[in-house]
Amino acid sequence: ARVGEVGWIPTLPSRISAISELGRGESSESEGPCSCELSPSRGLPEIFPTSLFLQLLTNVTGSLDDNGQCQCTVYLPDTTFPVERMEKLEITVQELSKTFDTELSKVSQYTKEIEIYEKRINNLTIRIEHMEQTSISYTELEFQLIKAEIAQMEKLVIKLKESLTESNVIVEELHEEIKNLTIIVDQLESLDKQNILVIRREIVALQNKLRECEISKNQTTIIPSFPPGDCRHGGVANISQPYMIQLNWRGFSYKSGAWGRYSSPLAPDQELYWVAPLNSEGRYLEYYRLYNSYDDLLLFRHAKEYQIQYGEGSGTVAYNNYLYVNFYGSRDIGKIDLSNNKIILRKALPGAVYSNRFSFAGVPWQDITFAVDESGLWVIYSTEASNGNIVISRLNETTLDVLSTWVTKQYRPSVSGAFIVCGVLYATRPVNTRKEEIFFTYDTNTEKEGRKSIIVDKMLETLQSLKYSPIDQKLYVYNDAYLLQYHLVLSGPSS
Repeated sequence: ARVGEVGWIPTLPSRISAISELGRGESSESEGPCSCELSPSRGLPEIFPTSLFLQLLTNVTGSLDDNGQCQCTVYLPDTTFPVERMEKLEITVQELSKTFDTELSKVSQYTKEIEIYEKRINNLTIRIEHMEQTSISYTELEFQLIKAEIAQMEKLVIKLKESLTESNVIVEELHEEIKNLTIIVDQLESLDKQNILVIRREIVALQNKLRECEISKNQTTIIPSFPPGDCRHGGVANISQPYMIQLNWRGFSYKSGAWGRYSSPLAPDQELYWVAPLNSEGRYLEYYRLYNSYDDLLLFRHAKEYQIQYGEGSGTVAYNNYLYVNFYGSRDIGKIDLSNNKIILRKALPGAVYSNRFSFAGVPWQDITFAVDESGLWVIYSTEASNGNIVISRLNETTLDVLSTWVTKQYRPSVSGAFIVCGVLYATRPVNTRKEEIFFTYDTNTEKEGRKSIIVDKMLETLQSLKYSPIDQKLYVYNDAYLLQYHLVLSGPSS
């Protein structure tokens, strides 16, 4: 049989059907087997290597059909032409093409945003350079505005970085520039806070003081003066520096106690001083002394020394020829005749706590404190019903009956001491080891509380007692065994 060329028929993924053309119109001389000579030059895909094809498929045995044509079937292995992989590859290429188009549109959008951010950064850079060159022309508000803008840009850049699947050099550089701007602004603001803004405030304060001085330079300041017993003033406005009189007569070991000037409306010119140091443990009142003059006090001469065995705490006071004390281990109060050292009267103070229950801060065993002002005798204490807050009672000096009572909102153990001037309670608290502060007031005339800030300088750490004398309007203070004296400055009449 004559061998013709084979046609390419890809009917199956791994089969090639080839028909040997023996010449149309011609017939074979006999039926039976035939052979096909395959030519790769016709109909064969270009992906097949020609040399390989010729080695494998040069001659193929076929069979004659009814028309006398030689038909050959060739099976190609899958490794030669992977059609399934080819289809998967085409699908992947399509998906990548779509993803690329999407990312390309994002890049276009990000490019526009980056151009906007670059303009804003350039604007901020110009403003910061202006600040560095003219440092006195900017304010604290400008710093806050710039920092807000930078923070907003940084948030947008971080959001932009999160949306990108891979790092972008332009975005990274933009973020780095924003960080650098933040550091520069913080440094400028810190520098300004340390210098310019502080200097501005000081200049304004000095200018205000200068104006005040110019206004008052031709004016004479008149300090109001009120005679003893006169309460037509506006209360305590200030206090003098401490004047140290001397160490108490028992010595430095007797750190707690009280002292003052005898007060009597019957004998306002009488100059009698009393000193009552507690024993060294700071609780028992056993001895006290009386001096007929200030000179006798300074020179420790002509003193009358008395002994008692029932006093407690440094809340003692002398008034109208009597010494008023708190009896040891009880809420009882009593008065002792200074002429003969005899107890005239002893009576319980209703509801008062005792034995260090609500004593002053840093001053133990002073649950009951006596005070004297222009109107008479007072007692400062606390009760369980008041939850430890300060209670003020006006006493009948003859019978020791309570005439009137006021309950404040000030916790007594948070107070270091108290005294009364013209019916107004003044309470102190420690600021440090060398300063005390008059910070709380209670006016029994109006039943109103108030706040003050009058600094009291002290010689040593603890003020054990504060005793006001309406005779000379001075404050007598027992300060860690030393006797101190202060002048009170009273303000003019209040509106």
